[in-house]
Amino acid sequence: MEGGGKPGLESALIPEKHQRDHELYGEICQQGCCCRADVIEEVKKQLWLAGPLIAVSMLQYCLQVISIMFVGHTGELPLASASMASSFASVTGFSILLGMGSALETLCGKAYGAKQYNMLGIYTQRAMLTLLALSIPLAIIWFFTSTILISFGQDHEISILAGVYNCWMIPSLFAYGLLQCLNRFLQTQNNVFPMMFCSGITALLHILFCWAFVFEFGLGIKGAALAISISNWFNVLFLAIYIKFSPSCKNTWRGFTREAFHDLVSFIKLAIPSAIMICFEYWSFEMVVLLSGLLPNPKLETSILSISLNTCWMVYMISVGLGGAISTRVSNELGAGHSKGALLALRVMIAIAISEGAVVGITTILVRQVWGMLYSNEQEVIRYVAKIMPLLALSDFLDGFQCVLSGAARGCGWQNVCAWINLAAYYVVGIPSAVLFAFVFHIGGMGLWMGIICGLSVQVIALVTLNSCTNWDKEAEKAMQRDQDE
Repeated sequence: MEGGGKPGLESALIPEKHQRDHELYGEICQQGCCCRADVIEEVKKQLWLAGPLIAVSMLQYCLQVISIMFVGHTGELPLASASMASSFASVTGFSILLGMGSALETLCGKAYGAKQYNMLGIYTQRAMLTLLALSIPLAIIWFFTSTILISFGQDHEISILAGVYNCWMIPSLFAYGLLQCLNRFLQTQNNVFPMMFCSGITALLHILFCWAFVFEFGLGIKGAALAISISNWFNVLFLAIYIKFSPSCKNTWRGFTREAFHDLVSFIKLAIPSAIMICFEYWSFEMVVLLSGLLPNPKLETSILSISLNTCWMVYMISVGLGGAISTRVSNELGAGHSKGALLALRVMIAIAISEGAVVGITTILVRQVWGMLYSNEQEVIRYVAKIMPLLALSDFLDGFQCVLSGAARGCGWQNVCAWINLAAYYVVGIPSAVLFAFVFHIGGMGLWMGIICGLSVQVIALVTLNSCTNWDKEAEKAMQRDQDE
């Protein structure tokens, strides 16, 4: 395996070689050539970048899925509680840190395209400081999970155990924020294979931790949460060691510097709309799980919606990888002043996303009869999961398409506009439709998911319109001007 992968890995980790290829490709695009050879070359670049990013996204997300799977085999109440806790943790913690960290996709991506390598380390350190500080108030919110859920009318038993789960998961909050910064730091340099290797090792360790803590030590739901905390910190440690000692990062990471404390306000101004953009989307999905607790038979509905959400997020990780790839390609090309290269990258990724969405949708429908068995031994749960899977297939297709368009938007720095789009799509259309279907038309949990599909449809239409009306030459000029100002 080492002999077959070494040449490609080496080229991906050497900034100088990548930059020469990048400049050559930019010259071709500036001449207006968009022949078949250019498209094929772009496809190769994106798949080489997206493949590891998809693996990273799935491996890092599967920590939560694995923990819930282990808890699910200890009973229906622990499954519902862990699922509710994970949804609450995502809404009040993980999605916020993920959104704030995504600002680095714009800043580091364009800086790398403009060959301002030292700025990548400075931007990343600013993000690390900001996210660590933000994690403190978020940890306090997690500590009072039970009280907050009960005050919102959630089932008392589920809320108590959910609070226990999140209290044991508090250490993972700080690790997760650092992890987002380190991921973006490497991703925007097209240095993605170390991320994949570190995430793979962490996922394997996590399975061992869950088995030991949940069953061998008898910690149950506490052990599943503790396993997430330990695994996230291991991942951070692995990446930090690589960045510190790898020659591929010597130009972009020059150690901690006081310059990281300067101009924190500029980073926060971009990070806040980045967080709002992502949180508006993520919160709407998590909200359907919280709303399911208000339906008749809340234990069943919460379990089903949580399984659906976990399934959706797991598939969504493929789209996250594609979105990260197009964000990196667009930001790198714009930072280098190659507007046509950015446009070609977007068109190629859209074709890839449509193909991926069709395959995922068909696969989701084909496995609907057996998917519920992975989460529960209850026949009622298994039958309900099979019933809702066709809706998940449609939402997966739409979600994958919008994720790619959102990734391009992050590469351009359009977080403010996308925040407004997501607000309208999910909170003017999506959530009200979900409430209407579930509680007025009495469709139940499936009605909640139908509302999400309505929101996704509006978001896709708006993002397609936004990208279609973009003047890419002006975007390249703005990116280069911003880099000169820095």
